[in-house]
Amino acid sequence: MITCAACSNNKQEETTWEDQLIDSKQLVVGISPDYPPYESIVDGEMVGFDLDMATELGKILGVEIVYEQMDFTNIVDAVNLGQVDVGIAGFTYDPERQVLFSDYYLKSAQVALVKKDSGITTLDDLKGKTIGAQLGGTGANAAETIEGATIELNKDAKYLVEILKAGQVDAVIVDVLVAENYEKNDSSLVVLEDALVDEENGIITSTNNELLMEKLNEAIAEFKASDKYSELKAKWGM
Repeated sequence: MITCAACSNNKQEETTWEDQLIDSKQLVVGISPDYPPYESIVDGEMVGFDLDMATELGKILGVEIVYEQMDFTNIVDAVNLGQVDVGIAGFTYDPERQVLFSDYYLKSAQVALVKKDSGITTLDDLKGKTIGAQLGGTGANAAETIEGATIELNKDAKYLVEILKAGQVDAVIVDVLVAENYEKNDSSLVVLEDALVDEENGIITSTNNELLMEKLNEAIAEFKASDKYSELKAKWGM
């Protein structure tokens, strides 16, 4: 029994963060490209801050970044089932998500995006209104705090903005950086000044991948201390 215990301990000591990857030379990333400027598809190509960040993290970690495109609502399950190593899709902390969250890489908040001519100018004006929010996102939780609101959920954030513009909902709750991106590119939309909740963006992985998360946090810290971090924030207006 003593010998077996020693063998078990030695095996644990030999475990590395690479052993927790699907492929030791790759970081397989679950991503949902419907949330600009974090990630979106432009001219058939995925682009965004998260993708540029992942490229930098891949350089630091010495691994190839491989993307698995999927609905946002499926990423947590994909992480827990070992179908992907991590999820990078503008995730903000939610205790109901049974995953590990990294240290933050961006500050964020949940805010309301409305039509400029809607007459809605404050959060109080949202009471009793029809509110769009992304299924499985923390914006849905924030929307539920609005008194008397009817919540319209959809897995696609871009679709929610389209039905906002069509007048089918009165507001959409999204990350502030996403809302500001829409406001910048569409003069018919405006972001309400106050946030419903302040948040931080992080990377998620399985609760079994503690060593991987430790390494990711080291890489995130190195990335945030680099000139590239400021450069990419400026590039994507974050």
